[in-house]
Amino acid sequence: MKIGKTTVPASAICTSDDETIVVRGEDLCRDLIGKLGFVDYFFLLVTGQRPSAMASRVLDATLVAIAEHGLVPSVQASRMTLAAAPDALQGAVAAGILGCGSVILGASETAGRLFARIDALASERELALDVAAEEGVRELRAAGQAIPGYGHPLHKARDPRVARLFEVAAEAGTPGRFVAIAEAVERVLPGITGRELRLNVSAAIPAVLLDVGFPLEALKGVPILARTAGLIGHLVEELAQPIGFALSYQATRELRYTGPLPAGWTPKD
Repeated sequence: MKIGKTTVPASAICTSDDETIVVRGEDLCRDLIGKLGFVDYFFLLVTGQRPSAMASRVLDATLVAIAEHGLVPSVQASRMTLAAAPDALQGAVAAGILGCGSVILGASETAGRLFARIDALASERELALDVAAEEGVRELRAAGQAIPGYGHPLHKARDPRVARLFEVAAEAGTPGRFVAIAEAVERVLPGITGRELRLNVSAAIPAVLLDVGFPLEALKGVPILARTAGLIGHLVEELAQPIGFALSYQATRELRYTGPLPAGWTPKD
């Protein structure tokens, strides 16, 4: 049974015949391989257009900024999966990427949606950015949602990656509209939450990317792509210097059982 209006599948991304492969309207072998860098190719695949020099530089910077983040849960899951199945690199990468959600790597998308909402409020109602930012944040709070992209367990001042990404964006000549929105949110948060919550990298990434025309719907793909590269680095190290089972052992050693015990049984220390 058909669900939806489309009856014939169609795509504007790729086609081919026995001699030529076409990607987004360009000859893969003649125009792209060896001539277009991967970051620019990613932009082309997502948007159908080659990026400007400005967009290329900013996108590249965001991918570098988020590719590696230490032994976060998604990396540990990936390493432990490879330890259990060392012949399945793809499964280990997938285990890490499947952990990309609202807490790990997904905040860039939700922060971007907040910034887009604030931009719309400011434009449609001719509001100052701080006023629109306060309204946008209060909407999230009223819905019981966290404010994405602000606060960090380690970096109590601004995440150092924020300053560098904003510098790159300014050097590249971006309009700065969404950077200004991100900073407006930072200014209004103390009055709403009672806490000094500073920008982290998950807010900086959508701010600079939206300023160069990167699609809102594709924002989550940037940390996913970047972290895939980081995971492969961890997994190559895992094959050479395994710690997957050590991570599992540490978790087991630290575990404190709080459930009921069988009658008459006292566990040994």
